[in-house]
Amino acid sequence: MSPEEMRTLYDYNAWANHRQLQAASKLAPEQFVKPMGSSFGSIRDTLAHIYGAEWLWLERFQGRSPSSLPDTGQFPDLKSLQERWTEFEPGLLSFVRGLTQADLDRVMEYKTLKFGVYKNPLWQSMQHLVNHATYHRGQVTTLLRQHGVEPTLTDLMHFYRERAVAAGA
Repeated sequence: MSPEEMRTLYDYNAWANHRQLQAASKLAPEQFVKPMGSSFGSIRDTLAHIYGAEWLWLERFQGRSPSSLPDTGQFPDLKSLQERWTEFEPGLLSFVRGLTQADLDRVMEYKTLKFGVYKNPLWQSMQHLVNHATYHRGQVTTLLRQHGVEPTLTDLMHFYRERAVAAGA
């Protein structure tokens, strides 16, 4: 995977996250935190997990191995989660924009939260981060529908089409 392809993938990820947060803004505050029996319970907990995993992986990309994810309880409402994500995201995108092919190909070592120490090329972990977020955004889409809220499209193809229109193609 080339640095340019990785930048596009991370631009997509940020675009999709923004759209999902916008869709969640249609919820009443009690709906945002209501336990729904999903992997992470509520829409808040699932979105906070996506944010937390992005934070965790950026730490790993930079040679650190945090011992836990951020506590979702620190986000009592959507606004607090959006603010934290807005502060964090430029650092992630800056990291991605600075990558070279040698960076992507380097083998990184990190300690996981549950499964020990792993080694793999940076590009694989970076692809994983976006795939992980996509998976959980799909869960949020289902939870939004269960609350009667119309989710927004976050498919990669919609990102490509929107970029093409913006570029005048």
